[in-house]
Amino acid sequence: MFRRLFDVIILVLLLIAVCIIVYQQVGKRKPVIVQAILPEEIVYVRSDDDVVDAGVIMSPKKENAKPTAIIWIHGWGVNFYSPTYINIGRAMTARGFTCIIGNTRMHDIGNVEKYTLPGKRVRGGGYWGVTSEDARDIAAWIGFAEQYGYSRVALVGHSAGWASVGRYQADSNDQRVAGLVFASPAVGYSAQPDDPQLLAQAKKLVDEGAGEDLLRLPRRSFPSFVSAATHLDIVTTPREYRDFFGTQTPNPAVTRVTCPILALFGSKGDIGGEKELNLLKSSVQRLSHGPRRVDTVLIMNGDHEYVGEEPQVAQTIARWADAELLRH
Repeated sequence: MFRRLFDVIILVLLLIAVCIIVYQQVGKRKPVIVQAILPEEIVYVRSDDDVVDAGVIMSPKKENAKPTAIIWIHGWGVNFYSPTYINIGRAMTARGFTCIIGNTRMHDIGNVEKYTLPGKRVRGGGYWGVTSEDARDIAAWIGFAEQYGYSRVALVGHSAGWASVGRYQADSNDQRVAGLVFASPAVGYSAQPDDPQLLAQAKKLVDEGAGEDLLRLPRRSFPSFVSAATHLDIVTTPREYRDFFGTQTPNPAVTRVTCPILALFGSKGDIGGEKELNLLKSSVQRLSHGPRRVDTVLIMNGDHEYVGEEPQVAQTIARWADAELLRH
């Protein structure tokens, strides 16, 4: 009997191992890095509050160069050299677009943004950064593109980065921004109330000058943390930004955006899909004023990172830019 039970246990463990291997090889696609053919350079910008951000500029052949540059802003917990970002950038460059992929102070889970004059360390990143301040970094990247010879840019925000580029343009009405691309944005408004105890704890820590202290987020399937300052910044974000497209808000931030918008989702395993794209487009179209045009595209077989579908993303953005930005 014990021998049979032992055999069953071994069989189950083998099946679990096989499932894990199959998932790693098939269930989750791994990015294949496309080799660089055209010139690339690591570059840096400095924001007006003295945060230095790194990035890369990818340059097309001079005879093919388009007059609008693409600036790609990363999502939560990642950085400018994420493999899929690099692949998309190289594919955009092959289509004649100068592509700048830049970090903001929110890159990676944690980083050191800068040191203040007394020598105090200021942390950034997903756990410590204050998202509403990364508009300063976006402005620095647009300024860099202008110094590089581009008076017009298209801002692309992927995942959490979509909210940063959207808020930047809604607040600044920067005339150098010819268009916005939201790659895997959050569509809709959640009326779920924030945890009052966590909010009170965050306020107390910030008021005491301990905004970098970490809070453990409850009801998560794995340990998750965020600093008091980061949490306070997130939960106090005005509704006009949290429901950016106006699905349930009468005067959302998108009404202050006048340039064309392109929104993308992957068709496989993304945070949204065709339903969300339709909701986004219909919500914006109902508004009395706002973007000149809104286009939506589903990236077939794309996941949240667009692994394996980077050329499709680049082609989609390039065609949209050619049609909507270069003719104006």
